[in-house]
Amino acid sequence: MSCAYLLLGISICVSFANAVEVQRPRGVPLSKRQFYEENKPFTCLDGSRTIPFDRVNDDYCDCKDGSDEPGTAACPNGSFHCTNAGYKPTFIPSSRINDGICDCCDTTDEYNSGASCQNTCREMGRQERETLQKLAEIAKEGFLLKQQLITEAKKQHEEKQGKITEMQTNRRTMEEKVEALRTVKEVAEQPEKEAKESHLKAWEDQKAIIQAEKEKAKMAEAFLELDDDADGYVSVAELQSHMELDPDSDGALTDAEAQVLLGGSDKVDTSSFESAWDNIKDKYISEAQADSAAVDPPAEDNRPPVPDNEPYHDDEPVDEDDENEDDDEDDDYPEEDSDKPIPSVHTPEKNEQDEEAMPPYDAQTQTLIDAAQKTRDDFDEAERALREVDDQIKSIEKELSFDFGPSGEFTYLYSQCYELPTSEYIYRLCPFNRVSQKPKYGGSETNLGSWGSWAGSEDSKYMVMKYEHGTGCWQGPNRSTTVKLICGKETVVLSTSEPSRCEYQMEFTTPAVCQEPVSPDAGLHTEL
Repeated sequence: MSCAYLLLGISICVSFANAVEVQRPRGVPLSKRQFYEENKPFTCLDGSRTIPFDRVNDDYCDCKDGSDEPGTAACPNGSFHCTNAGYKPTFIPSSRINDGICDCCDTTDEYNSGASCQNTCREMGRQERETLQKLAEIAKEGFLLKQQLITEAKKQHEEKQGKITEMQTNRRTMEEKVEALRTVKEVAEQPEKEAKESHLKAWEDQKAIIQAEKEKAKMAEAFLELDDDADGYVSVAELQSHMELDPDSDGALTDAEAQVLLGGSDKVDTSSFESAWDNIKDKYISEAQADSAAVDPPAEDNRPPVPDNEPYHDDEPVDEDDENEDDDEDDDYPEEDSDKPIPSVHTPEKNEQDEEAMPPYDAQTQTLIDAAQKTRDDFDEAERALREVDDQIKSIEKELSFDFGPSGEFTYLYSQCYELPTSEYIYRLCPFNRVSQKPKYGGSETNLGSWGSWAGSEDSKYMVMKYEHGTGCWQGPNRSTTVKLICGKETVVLSTSEPSRCEYQMEFTTPAVCQEPVSPDAGLHTEL
C-alpha cells in the first residue's frame, strides 16, 4: 500500500487494488469522520468549545477531551486510532504517538519518529484467520453436538413427563391397595390382640397364684426357722436372733422393736404370723440365703517358696520331654481352675426369669398371630412400594425443575461429575449439584459450593455457573465457585484457581454453549 500525507495529517492511501482511503485527519476512525469537516470550524466532541479547523492536529491541545489532537501526543487524555488494514483496528493512548515504539501493526503511530517499523497487519491477520478458522471448526462441531444434545434433551423431557403421568396413575392404584391392605390388617389384628391379651391375662393370673404359693411357702419356711424351740410360736427372743430386722439399724433389736414387728405381741403362732411376716419379709435373710452367701476361702498353697533364680521342682523328678509334652497339652487344653468353688446345693438349676417366662401361645392364638403378621407384611410391602414411587416422582420433578438452558442443552450434565487432578488436589464438578476439593493423597473432601444459579451477564446468562454456601473458611466466608463455560467438542474441566480467598474459579468446556459459527474473516478490518 502506498500513502501520501496531506495537510493536517489527512492521508490518501491507495491499496494494491487501487481503493482510495476516505480522507480524514490522522488518528480519526471512520465512524467519527463526520465531525472533522475541513472547511468548517471544529467543535470539540464534548461540546466545550469550537475552534478553527486548522487547529486540529496542530500539536497543541485546545479541547479538554483531547478530540482536536487525534493524531498527535499533545493531549494527555487523547487517543489515536490505528486503522490496521487487514487486521483489527484499535485505539492507543495518544502519548504513544511518535514515541519510537511501533504500537500499530500498520506503523501509522510512528509517522514522524524515525522508528524503523514494518507493517505486520497482513501477517497478523493471516495468523488471526487461522486461529479463527480452528475455533470456527471447533464451534461448528460443537454446535452440531449441541443440536444433538437439544434433540436428546427434548426426547428425555417428553419421556420423563410421560413417566410421571404413568407413575401418578399407578400411584393412585397403589394408594388404594395400601388402604385396602390397611383395613385387612386392622381386621386381622383385632382378634390377634384379643387372643394375646387373653393369653397374657391367663399367664398373669397364673403367675399371681404361683407367686402367692411361693410367698406362702417362704413364710412357712421362715416360721420354722424362727421357731427355734419348735413350740409352735415365734417369740420376741427368737426374732432377736436376726439382727438384719433391726428397724433403726443401731446394732440392737430391742424387745419393744421386736414386739412391734410381731404385731404388738410377745409371740405369734402360725395363724397370726402372716401379719408379722408382712413387717419382716423385706429384710429377713433365711438360712439358705445365708449359706449361699458364704464363700469358702481358697485352698492354701503349702508348697515351699522357690528362690527367684531357681525353677520350682516337685518331689518327684520330671522328664524334660514329658514336661514339654505337658506344656503342649496345657496350651491346647487349658486346665480348669481347681480352686473354683463347688456350687452349693441351694444354687437354682433354672434361671428365675426362665421360670417366670410366659409360655408359648396355644395353637389357636398362634394361628391368629401368623395370619395377622401376614397382613402386616403385605401392608408393609405395599407401603414401601408406594414410598419408592413417591421418591421417583419427586426425583424426576426435581430434575425437570432445573433451568437447563433455553433449549435444554445442559440437560446431559445433570447427575454427571467431572474431575480435574492437580499436583495437590482432585477437583470435582457435579453440574447442578456441587463442587468439591479432595487432597490427592488422602484426606477429607471439602465442599467448594452447592448449585446456586446461572450468573452470566444479561446477554450471556448461560455462560457462567455459580456455586455457593460451601464449607466455611477458618475465620472467613463460606467457600464459593464460579464456573466459566467455554465452547468445546468435549466436556471437561480445563482449569481451576483461587483468585481470592475462599473464592474459586473454574473453566469448563462443553458443546452446550457453542453458537452457530460465523465466517473466520468476521471482525477483521477491511476498511480503507
